[in-house]
Amino acid sequence: MLFIFEYLTPFILGTIIGSFLNVCIFRIPKGESIVSPSSYCPYCDQPIRFYDNIPIFGFLFLGGKCRRCGHPISARYFFVEFIAGIFSLTLYLKFDLSLNYFVYLAFCYALLVITFIDLDHQIIPDVISLPGIVVGLALSPFLPHITFLESFAGVLAGGGSLLLIALLYSLLTKREGMGAGDIKLLAMIGAFLGLKAVIVTVFLGSLIGSIIGITVMLKEKKDSRYAIPFGPFLAIGAFISLFWGNAIMEYYLYGVRF
Repeated sequence: MLFIFEYLTPFILGTIIGSFLNVCIFRIPKGESIVSPSSYCPYCDQPIRFYDNIPIFGFLFLGGKCRRCGHPISARYFFVEFIAGIFSLTLYLKFDLSLNYFVYLAFCYALLVITFIDLDHQIIPDVISLPGIVVGLALSPFLPHITFLESFAGVLAGGGSLLLIALLYSLLTKREGMGAGDIKLLAMIGAFLGLKAVIVTVFLGSLIGSIIGITVMLKEKKDSRYAIPFGPFLAIGAFISLFWGNAIMEYYLYGVRF
């Protein structure tokens, strides 16, 4: 029983934070306060009762509809809360209850918010990425898995590499292909994870983005000018790098060891 409680607790706490992340995803692009007013239905503007706002279960109990107006509630609210719970649990399993756990939990939650905002609005808010760069640099001397120099190199490599790619793309095609938000996002990723993780993140993000992008373009019958946000793929690459980045780099450099 204690074993189950130990691992259920970080998941539940993660879903609670996930409910707040949904508020951030909805309000930040609109320039609204994430503190007040309390949660409300975006269709009838009525406040959501506290028992309807219970993470995961509130959505299920309501059948995915607003209690007042009956308008369908996006399933995204459910999935964001669930993913936030999974992030909390997996990071707890990796780092236990340590400074690393709290730092990288905040990092993953920032990526989660950025991902869904970018999917909806094709923007990456500076209010998340720029402070994230500063926080990542400031905390790096206190984290056992990264040094300040590695963090600083990650910022330079992350922001600099995408900036160079964006400039070259603009020169060759005469049109913008990489937003400034993506550049700042990768700089933030570099601040938290370091130079090696930036390399893995760009490789995985580009690979996953290419596969999904080509699939979407073929399905929607669009050409290469069809805009697909790159931020979510960088976020996926960063999460993979956080857990398996060193193993991927070692495999790439030295191959399988027997």
